[in-house]
Amino acid sequence: MFGFCFGRAHALFLSILLLSCFALPALAGPFEDSVAKFANDEFSDTEAAVGEVASSGNPQAFPIISSLKDGRLSADPDSKKVFITQADGKIVDAASGAAVDKLPDNAAAVRLNNRLRRSVEAALGGLTLLSPDPARRLAAAQSVFKSHEENLLPTVDSALAKESVKSIKQAFTEARAAIILFKSDASESDKLDAISVVKARGDQEALALLTSLGGDAPPLVAKAATSAVAAIQSNLAMWSMVQNAWYGLSLGSVLLLAAIGLAITFGVMGVINMAHGEMVMLGAYTTFVVQEVIRTRYPALFDYSLLIAVPLAFLVAGAIGVLIERSIIRFLYGRPLETLLATWGLSLVLQQAVRTAFGPTNREVGNPSWMSGAFELGQITITYNRLWILCFTLAVFAILLAMLRYTALGLEMRAVTQNRRMAASMGIATSRVDALTFGLGSGIAGIAGVALSQIDNVSPNLGQSYIIDSFMVVVFGGVGNLWGTLVGAFTLGIANKFLEPVAGAVLGKIAILVLIILFIQKRPRGLFALKGRAVEA
Repeated sequence: MFGFCFGRAHALFLSILLLSCFALPALAGPFEDSVAKFANDEFSDTEAAVGEVASSGNPQAFPIISSLKDGRLSADPDSKKVFITQADGKIVDAASGAAVDKLPDNAAAVRLNNRLRRSVEAALGGLTLLSPDPARRLAAAQSVFKSHEENLLPTVDSALAKESVKSIKQAFTEARAAIILFKSDASESDKLDAISVVKARGDQEALALLTSLGGDAPPLVAKAATSAVAAIQSNLAMWSMVQNAWYGLSLGSVLLLAAIGLAITFGVMGVINMAHGEMVMLGAYTTFVVQEVIRTRYPALFDYSLLIAVPLAFLVAGAIGVLIERSIIRFLYGRPLETLLATWGLSLVLQQAVRTAFGPTNREVGNPSWMSGAFELGQITITYNRLWILCFTLAVFAILLAMLRYTALGLEMRAVTQNRRMAASMGIATSRVDALTFGLGSGIAGIAGVALSQIDNVSPNLGQSYIIDSFMVVVFGGVGNLWGTLVGAFTLGIANKFLEPVAGAVLGKIAILVLIILFIQKRPRGLFALKGRAVEA
């Protein structure tokens, strides 16, 4: 009896072994046949192969489709073998993943056209919809929204049911709505619900999707789509205004940083300093030098480079400002034309000195990690470097206001501004105040250069880009008035950004200049005129 059972068991084992030997090739065959279609050099066969490989569930599916997208998939038309060239240059068989010594002589890259590229994007999206990586799932959902391939609907439904991250779940919902919207056999109510979902998304991609909806849609669907397109366009127009306002605030912060030091020297001393832009330039080059030292000697401190550069730029530009005032400006008080010419000549000297020391080409100043990147707010993009510059500008403005109000130097500066002769008669050393004021204004210009190095080219001509705008801000806001400088900078920045889309960059600046001239005709002292006996006289 035992021998009989053992014999039957042995026969059963052999049967299973034989079935396995024949079944495994049968299971492997369809995938290999699908991969072999890439070697036919026909766009229709390639499209069919993409769909079959993507839906096969084989682990080689993602490497094959991604290499096809990147142009790394090759096929031999003679042997019908397909190969992947990996990123490190190694060659593997696409169907099995086995290493290959070299590509056959007749192998050529598998061709793509625009239609196939869309199919490849959709296939990659489907392959990554169920990825354990949340970032890849989100990217896949967004890709499906753009391609709205109907064959991915079951995968999207499965991914949507499993998803727990709220933002990714919303992306899956939008991708599903995009598919339903173009699905021929979807019900009218489903399409109306899909239009509501796409409308709620409200961005340019949603607008393009609804606009591309065919004219053969049912009347109710077409009407809902038209209404959604109008609502999205209105919403985008509003966000465009918000984006322009943000750009204007960003530009205004730059103008305020460049003009605030000029407002001090011009207001207190009455000096038209045409070399003010070069103080900004010196601050930017100080930042470059600091980063070069850190790169070569202390690379771990690179994220702190700007924090180190700010006080150094203030000291360098401030010291040069005091030297200029003591050696040149002090002999030209009361002679505005001579002061203008002298400081203009000085600006040329400083530019040439920087060209000699650092060369005429732009210098690289990097962004620390905390100033890199951007984030989305509604339908607008806000970059971290611009946001930090705005915060930095407001902080400098607040510190300067506190210094003018609560320090002895600030009290003396305000006294000299309002009535120089009376301040001198009260024992204030006006010449010392003039030197410190010029140094303070130059130092602030230096730290403005630190900020501008993050958004502009560091070159000998950096300061010339801002000197005219700085004078316009000071004159428009009111000479010597810091609050006027603040309001003037942000007003001109926002006005400039709203005029640029309408009139262009050059005509926009000309229009701003004309408006300022007309304004000064009505209010010669600017928005916020200083008050004092000397001014009123």
